[in-house]
Amino acid sequence: MGSLRRTLTFRDLIVYGLLFIAPMAPVGIFGTLQATSHGAITVVYLVATVAMAFTAYAYAQMVRVAPQAGSVYTYARVGLGEGAGFVAGWMAMLDYLLIPAVAYLFSGIALHALVPSVHQWVWTALAVVVTTVLNLWGVRIAALVGFAVLAMEIVVLVVFVVAAVWALVAHGAQRGWATPFTGEGAFSTSAVLAAVSVAVLSFLGFDAIASFAEESAGGAQRVARAVLTCLVVAGVLFAVQTYLAALLAPMSAAELAAEPGGQGEAFYTTADAAVGEWLQKLVAGSKAIGAAFAALAGQAAAGRLLFAMARDRRLPGAMSKVDARRGVPHRALLGAAVVTLVAAVWAARRDDGLDQLSSIVNVGALTAFGLLHASVIGWFRVRGQAEVPSVLRHVVVPLLGLAVVIAVVVEASATAQIVGGVWLVVGLVVLAVRYGRRGRRTGRGAEGRG
Repeated sequence: MGSLRRTLTFRDLIVYGLLFIAPMAPVGIFGTLQATSHGAITVVYLVATVAMAFTAYAYAQMVRVAPQAGSVYTYARVGLGEGAGFVAGWMAMLDYLLIPAVAYLFSGIALHALVPSVHQWVWTALAVVVTTVLNLWGVRIAALVGFAVLAMEIVVLVVFVVAAVWALVAHGAQRGWATPFTGEGAFSTSAVLAAVSVAVLSFLGFDAIASFAEESAGGAQRVARAVLTCLVVAGVLFAVQTYLAALLAPMSAAELAAEPGGQGEAFYTTADAAVGEWLQKLVAGSKAIGAAFAALAGQAAAGRLLFAMARDRRLPGAMSKVDARRGVPHRALLGAAVVTLVAAVWAARRDDGLDQLSSIVNVGALTAFGLLHASVIGWFRVRGQAEVPSVLRHVVVPLLGLAVVIAVVVEASATAQIVGGVWLVVGLVVLAVRYGRRGRRTGRGAEGRG
């Protein structure tokens, strides 16, 4: 079967987390969030950062308890039991397999815009193949290439920030300086919360760091620190870029709401109108490359999740094999890549493919996050696994995190809720069948001994 190798440094963990999130993640949904929040987009990202902080803290607590591959699946299993662990892994699987598909599709769309003669599904498939090869090559190689891509993304973000500040100094803002915090017109709490339910998609990925717990050279403490660091860095980057873009945006939130077709291009339109076409192309090119490597990190995390569940006999055992030379779960990675490839290419060939995928990726992750918060309570309070359990850290904070998750799921789209519910039901059926078979085998064993 083999074992994973402890080769990842703290920098490598941060690279994987920020790659999965992408430093300029708000670019694709900037217009949607502006319209939904009535212009209070920076507040949306600040609230989303605080909301995700509860989840990051829960990850930091549980990664010390179970420093193993599998992330939330492992934590729910040790904190709540085998059944809850399977459900958490099953719901996280929906997230980990489809978020890379969305990222690959973003890459295909951007590359098609730069080279229209090649269909976007071809670019999408090519991105899947290239990043899968890198993941199979080894976790250190993928991390090094990912570091170079992340550095490029950060440079582009710095260029955007400098250019935006120059435009504000030279030409002034399109609206009031406080508008990204107060909104355009009357501030609406419900509108902000509705936008937060979409904005959390930008953060899904920092938790993938925990999937590499068995490959961290510094152990669980380093993984916990990397999870929290990654969330804070991402939150600051998101708040800064959305604040500047909101001040420079040529279209108001009301105009974007009235013209949904322009929401996807809103950030690019802002860069073009405020600075010039060169910045628009630079941001688009960075998004094309960055999205593909965000998918690389997502695919790697999905492979570790499948590997962990297969090792515990919750999925076919073939996916628990580790390549002896590269030290990666190659079969699990290939399995994740095939599912992601099919989903991404299917979406790339449909006009509504991006909407279909984007509407469902968050429900699986949020359900898994809910079980993560419950696992903290289960391990530290119900099972009494702490010498001096803290009511604040092990009950109050997890309950607040669970409340946030429930609130965000309630605000999610009906399509996302339906798909998530169906996926959950299928998972419960699979769980019941597997436990039924185990019970029959146990019964036959007992009869034989009798």
